[in-house]
Amino acid sequence: MPDWPGGRRMCNSDPIADCCGTSFLPDDQTDGTRPQPRMAFDVLANIGADMKTHFLAMSIVALSSTGAYAETFSADVWADNWFELRVDGETVGEDSVPITTERSFNAESFVFEAERPFVLGLVAKDFKENDTGLEYIGTGRQQMGDGGVILQIRNAAGEPIVVSNADWQCLTIHTAPLDKSCEDQRNPVAGEGACAFDVSEEPEGWDTAAFDAASWPQADVYTEAEVGPKAGYDEIAWAEDARLIWGPDLEQSNTVLCRLMVE
Repeated sequence: MPDWPGGRRMCNSDPIADCCGTSFLPDDQTDGTRPQPRMAFDVLANIGADMKTHFLAMSIVALSSTGAYAETFSADVWADNWFELRVDGETVGEDSVPITTERSFNAESFVFEAERPFVLGLVAKDFKENDTGLEYIGTGRQQMGDGGVILQIRNAAGEPIVVSNADWQCLTIHTAPLDKSCEDQRNPVAGEGACAFDVSEEPEGWDTAAFDAASWPQADVYTEAEVGPKAGYDEIAWAEDARLIWGPDLEQSNTVLCRLMVE
């Protein structure tokens, strides 16, 4: 690459363009004007179509190497009774049957886009009439409900990249009743005696990468026999390693927050 007299370097035999993308007039210019910078895209106009194509190709490669592009994913979720799935704190899928529905057993399938890495946040709830954690209160069927959720996510090629298993971290934010004998009470009252409960709010930012979940326990894994999955479960061809997960107790854990970082 030749040098211009006076110390300027030349690109493509152009004394006006230096090699860093900023352009100046030659040092021995005789018209009395000061050297003026030009934008890099002006220089591109002088270096030929081949170089432009190379420049654009290298830009695309650089962008791809950072992972700064969205991928399309498909998700299948079955929950007893309700779920919401978030990506970096934004909802991408939710159970179509409200949690206020006493018997809601169904699977949901949906598509979303995300840029890796991202955090999956799963809110899973079992139906309860009130903070006793019971259902069918005042009837011969009065009992504690039981939860369970299973999830799988596939990439655009149909390959499973995420399944629910013990790799997830799950925090229970609603536990009731604290004493299982509450379900035998003739007049169960939330917060009294055996029907005491423990409830907390969702930690702020728990479903984002900045959140420190080091103290969260791993998900508890359950068998089909333990959960007894109902309608909708058999409609999905679950990946071989997908597992039913929940909090530490299928009956007492009523609201569970589960998270996973996807690289």
